[in-house]
Amino acid sequence: MKGMQAISVTLFMSFLVLLTRGKDVQYRRQEEDNTQILTYHRVNKTIVMKDGDVYDCIDVNEQSAFRHPLLKDHKVQMQPNSFPVWMDIQTLPSDEPSIIECPTGTIPIMRTNGSGTIAAHSYDGQLESAGLIYQGDVYGVRGVLNVWEPKVNKYSKDSSAMCVEMKSGGEQHIDRIGAGVRVFPTLSGDTFVRFHISWYDGLYKKSCIDFSCPGFVQVSHRVGLGARMRPPSVYHGKQTVIHIQIFKDPVPKNWWLTYEHVAIGYWPSALFEFLRNKGDAAFWGGIVEGPTASSNSPQMGSGHFASEGYGGAAFVKNIQIANNEKGYFDTPNKSQVRPESSDKSKYTVERFEYSKYVGMRIFYGGLGSYKAY
Repeated sequence: MKGMQAISVTLFMSFLVLLTRGKDVQYRRQEEDNTQILTYHRVNKTIVMKDGDVYDCIDVNEQSAFRHPLLKDHKVQMQPNSFPVWMDIQTLPSDEPSIIECPTGTIPIMRTNGSGTIAAHSYDGQLESAGLIYQGDVYGVRGVLNVWEPKVNKYSKDSSAMCVEMKSGGEQHIDRIGAGVRVFPTLSGDTFVRFHISWYDGLYKKSCIDFSCPGFVQVSHRVGLGARMRPPSVYHGKQTVIHIQIFKDPVPKNWWLTYEHVAIGYWPSALFEFLRNKGDAAFWGGIVEGPTASSNSPQMGSGHFASEGYGGAAFVKNIQIANNEKGYFDTPNKSQVRPESSDKSKYTVERFEYSKYVGMRIFYGGLGSYKAY
């Protein structure tokens, strides 16, 4: 039994392995050449949101994705060739607070930290997590995320995310893609919870978030990466949720992302060596990472432990995976999922359950070692 527990912990930590600091020379040179990667010469329109966020509307064919050496001749796919059943790709909810009305044929790029560029992002450092892990073939992942605004020390360079992810590869080389919400002061310049995507190139050991490096191809002209989520959930009050889905388009093999059932963009399969065809694991829950994520951990989720349940702890519900290329999503087999926490004294995951009303659901989160700063 102890041997099996050791194997389980090893698998869990390999999935959430700290991403190494090494970077391929080709990519390092690319980063040096693109220090102003989001400084564009042709801005179609600039939009100032009510909360003060500023977006530049950029031609969809001039976005930074095409600065990636593997995407120089890539032709934008404006929508998937096929969609999972029931998905509405035309409209966003009428009460969605972060709609950006860029002209058709352009995409919104957010200015951060008072400049036109997004700071380079790195996962170098420490990592803690709590959530549900699925192991098996994965062609898509879906979940309804409960949105909170966990407290993160704005001087620490740490972040706290509520997300869904999928991955493929071994301990030394893991490709990962994911999406959700995150508090990341170093990136955004504030402590608000915002919508973010992330991915990791296991071959070159390179981590990216939003447009911090080229690769993700955005097509939506109404949803901006980095958009502020308003309002977050209230402790024992109104709960805010968002629908996140990643699925594989079976024809060009691209990994598509939808937010509130609307297609936002995709990761071209050519970006990945190990996640090109399918994933071998998925994750739903919370991840904190950064230089002091373990030694001085930020809050995760609501900042309360999983035992508090609905209204107190963060949750993910309607957890589903697609286990074939046809795009049919279903609840994972219970024998292939397990709730786990990297440090139960800081973060917990409990009340793993299934019902016809919420599907498969987990509660997770915790205070970490957060203190008022």
